[in-house]
Amino acid sequence: MVRPHLPLNALRAFEASARHLSFTRAAIELCVTQAAISHQVKGLETRLGVRLFRRLPRGLALTDEGLALQPALAESFDRIAELVEGIASGEATQLLSVAAVGTFATGWLLPRLPGFRAANPRIDLRLFTNNNRVDLAGEGLDYAIRFGDGAWHATEAVPLIEAPLTPLCTPALARGLAEPRDLLGLPLLRSYRADEWARWFDAAGVPPPTLKGPVFDSSLAMAEAALQGAGVALAPASMLGRPLDDGALVRPFAIEVSTGRYWLTWLKSRALSPAMLAFRDWIAGA
Repeated sequence: MVRPHLPLNALRAFEASARHLSFTRAAIELCVTQAAISHQVKGLETRLGVRLFRRLPRGLALTDEGLALQPALAESFDRIAELVEGIASGEATQLLSVAAVGTFATGWLLPRLPGFRAANPRIDLRLFTNNNRVDLAGEGLDYAIRFGDGAWHATEAVPLIEAPLTPLCTPALARGLAEPRDLLGLPLLRSYRADEWARWFDAAGVPPPTLKGPVFDSSLAMAEAALQGAGVALAPASMLGRPLDDGALVRPFAIEVSTGRYWLTWLKSRALSPAMLAFRDWIAGA
């Protein structure tokens, strides 16, 4: 594949200017003149056909295009700097940036990471959590672990594990639950996926109720609300082993419903680095 010529000086000038929101401070950092920085940034804008900054009376503000470009460049320059430093010291490391749904990160990934680190001591893993909404390119990520059906635009996806949903609540609330219909008298904590409780009640043979109350964007936050006695959460029991093992949460019913699974995802346009290959092989076999 023929790679396009990258105007590295212009990209560096933009990244420093975006970080400082100042051509002057970027010029001081890069040991060039303010006019040179301004010229490089203008040339990059011309090349891209978009404005990256809005020039204000007292400084700069990033446009939407600038906001999208800056984190990817910052991550790339950080990688280059650390790699060069590692080569110079004889201890080269590879950076790997992974975002994961918070529930998966705490319930599955973190307990197993020591094994990955032991097997891959030269990989510097950067772990970020999210609520399933993630921008791989904009956030400069190598991988994102997401929950769903595996269909994300321009993205490769490797299936990991299923995490069926089941009602979880405190032992105090569970004492009043003899059959699934008894749930209708309790607050039912829900996620932004509106059909989950309806699918569970269908599996239980109970007409689903009209749900009211707060909506959570994270199963972790929903489980915490359940721990505090706010209601019954519909959450993946396999990701909440600690409160279940401690008895702080219980499963009043064995009925589960599967609404998707966790996936390891990356951009189709992204060439897999050795660190990415090592992580993909490890997580697929863990």
